[in-house]
Amino acid sequence: MSPLPDGFGIQLDRSVRRFKEGSVLVGGHPGRLMTLSRDGVDALAALLSDRPLPAGARDLGGRLVEAGMAHPHWTGGARTALPTRDVTVVVPARDRAGELDRCLDSLSLGADVLVVDDASADPESVTGVCARHGARVITRTVNGGPAAARNEALRSVDTELVAFVDSDCTVPPGWLDGLLPLFEDPTIGAVAPRIRPRPGIPTDGSALGRYTDGRSCLDLGAEPSEVGPERLVRYVPTAALVVRRSALPGGFDPDLRIGEDVDLVWRLAAGGWRVRYEPSVVVHHTEPGSWGGLLARRFHYGTSAGPLARRHGRHLAPVELRPWPTLVAAAVLTGRAGVAVAGLAASTVAMDRSTGGRGIPLAQALRWSAGGAGWTLVGIGRAATILAGPAVAAAALLGRRGRMTSALLVLTPPAVEWCRRRPRLDPVRWTVASVADDVAYGAGVWVGCLASRTVLPLVPSVRLSGASAPLASDSSRTAVD
Repeated sequence: MSPLPDGFGIQLDRSVRRFKEGSVLVGGHPGRLMTLSRDGVDALAALLSDRPLPAGARDLGGRLVEAGMAHPHWTGGARTALPTRDVTVVVPARDRAGELDRCLDSLSLGADVLVVDDASADPESVTGVCARHGARVITRTVNGGPAAARNEALRSVDTELVAFVDSDCTVPPGWLDGLLPLFEDPTIGAVAPRIRPRPGIPTDGSALGRYTDGRSCLDLGAEPSEVGPERLVRYVPTAALVVRRSALPGGFDPDLRIGEDVDLVWRLAAGGWRVRYEPSVVVHHTEPGSWGGLLARRFHYGTSAGPLARRHGRHLAPVELRPWPTLVAAAVLTGRAGVAVAGLAASTVAMDRSTGGRGIPLAQALRWSAGGAGWTLVGIGRAATILAGPAVAAAALLGRRGRMTSALLVLTPPAVEWCRRRPRLDPVRWTVASVADDVAYGAGVWVGCLASRTVLPLVPSVRLSGASAPLASDSSRTAVD
């Protein structure tokens, strides 16, 4: 554990709850329970208010950030040791000159921009756009995919930081100013902004536009997070990503034409580097302009699950199952209300035994138990829709109980998601689109698994230890969503 570096304060994660006059903290991703001394309570108050810090406060801040219970934010002023001129922006491109033109037009003039033309059919149009914007160009004669293109650029970069931006993205003015301060922490290997659909496109007012606005697969939400397999944000896309060059000795895996960003992030984490997701900076991305294009992209993304499982094993499990939440969820799915109530009561009692002595009320243990069971039901339902859609549909033909179970599995995840996100699309069309989205993705997962000869993305992760841990977070997981 490293202390919180100078120049940083913290903000607590939204999931964290404080008990016993602020001396007991519970929450984070994964869920943790931390007990503070009186000095620790005072240190936390100073960290949260950006007051002068007492002794040990930076150690506490580092522990909270490492536990996923807090997030660092820069308090050292506008000037950092890493100005924009110490960043090279790398843009892999293949044709799409119009989108490349928009991308380069949005990029800050303070950073050097290097475009890698990955064997375009019309390379003259790409070089012409780059010339208008003063960007350097590397032209490849053989298409190798985005990983190979980025690796080609890395051989020509000598700045400490590299900002990867896809050619179908546009960045806001000063976008790097919100990301670079985090690199004042020497343990940070990469920082990612939030990716949102580009506004002002023809599909904006359509059902497709409203759906992608509410559920773009590149948009990882509004909450900051450390990035990794056990975190709220499990991976980040390289549609826009700033990376410390010293953290990339091997670059991207050129054998991965899709999922290379997930592989990179997980390799960074495994190598001891930390990756941060910073949603206060928003980069816009051009989404598919048709339902067919959206579903084809989801299928394509799904095919990465097999190759990634070959490299990262159990990180690709579709859902995590713990004994008590799984028992309650299974009882709900099979219509056994008494078993569900008994399981929920037993789970609450077990949790209260581990938390009640710390000043946490029984009612809170009940809320955590119910939340864990609810999110497990959502996770099982979404995994079933993605990976076993035909089987779920067939179960609906097995009488009233089969129809109810199938309906719960298929309808619960989009219903919960609609209630949480409140998209600009009615619940019926939202549900139909979400199910089609998941089925397309699942078809890609199956194809990728068959091609890679692995079943790991199809098999749930079962965790017997820590079954009563107080978790207040979404336990739903998909392969590379």
